[in-house]
Amino acid sequence: MNRKSLGKTLTGLTVLAAAALALPALAQSQLTVVNFGGANGAAQKKAFVEPFEKGSGVKITSVEYNGEQAKVKAMVETKKVTWDVVEVESPDVARGCDEGLFEKLDYSKIAPKADFQLAAVHECGVGIFIWSTVMAYNADKIKDAPKTWADFWDTKKYPGKRAMRKGARYNLEFALMADGVKSADVYKVLSTKEGADRAFRKLTELRPSIQWWEAGAQPPQFLVAGDVVMATAFNGRIDAAQREGKNLKITWTGGIYDLDYWTIVKGSPNKDAAYRFIAHASSPDAQAEYTRHINYGPTNVKAMPKVDPRTLEQLPTAPANAKDALQFNVKFWADAGEELEKRFASWAAQ
Repeated sequence: MNRKSLGKTLTGLTVLAAAALALPALAQSQLTVVNFGGANGAAQKKAFVEPFEKGSGVKITSVEYNGEQAKVKAMVETKKVTWDVVEVESPDVARGCDEGLFEKLDYSKIAPKADFQLAAVHECGVGIFIWSTVMAYNADKIKDAPKTWADFWDTKKYPGKRAMRKGARYNLEFALMADGVKSADVYKVLSTKEGADRAFRKLTELRPSIQWWEAGAQPPQFLVAGDVVMATAFNGRIDAAQREGKNLKITWTGGIYDLDYWTIVKGSPNKDAAYRFIAHASSPDAQAEYTRHINYGPTNVKAMPKVDPRTLEQLPTAPANAKDALQFNVKFWADAGEELEKRFASWAAQ
């Protein structure tokens, strides 16, 4: 073989070797991110997904779901993982972690744990945002704003239907607060048989006036249509309706706040890109930008000074809104939830 031919051969081998070395990088150039869609999904697209794609060159496929952990479990058990980063609610991050569905996170690849709200740090998940289930009403129809959960139950002062999420969670807590239990004592009371009985008795008082909802978009729809005069609702859904010009208002007293978390599915084929995305979405700038699109509070404490004052007033984490708020107790519902949900289903069917 002459030197010219040998040179061509070596050049070809070099190209092939370079291509082989580049394969892992190519595998990292795509990412599947799963969220709950709706107003939250739209806000994530603007604040997290589009800037990350632009800055990293990673192509993100966004998938909407309803929190079905069975899909994640099937992927992990069959070792056919097609989802990388998944948004989960607080009970599911703990349950999924125990079941080995999610990777144990290396915070050195995200941000120091001290940068986050305490509740945002979990071994298998990092908090994305803080949201709240609150009381909402249509200010075009109610001029004297309801101020407490006792007002929500007062059908004489505020005649008409109330929309409530179908299930025991949140409703039992609201019922106890309507019955005079302080927010700080709700779970202490609810953990007793007498307390659970008390909550169901209070719910029974309101049952003739309840219209159930099962999707987050329904409460603002019911309020705007005049089907109900008040509703329990996710604060972000009310914010979205306000941005559309609807005159809906929130009463923050006794709201129940919780967090959603980013997780990485065990066996994700794009784990490095997943960490890079979560690190970006957890940064102060990205979290502050997220609040401009939906009124959910940031989990990174360094984001708060970057949030403009008018937006800050509407967040669950604003001091005035949080002063009488109740943090959703994941452990309580993990321990007692199955029994209480069965009791609720039987009660609701009566």
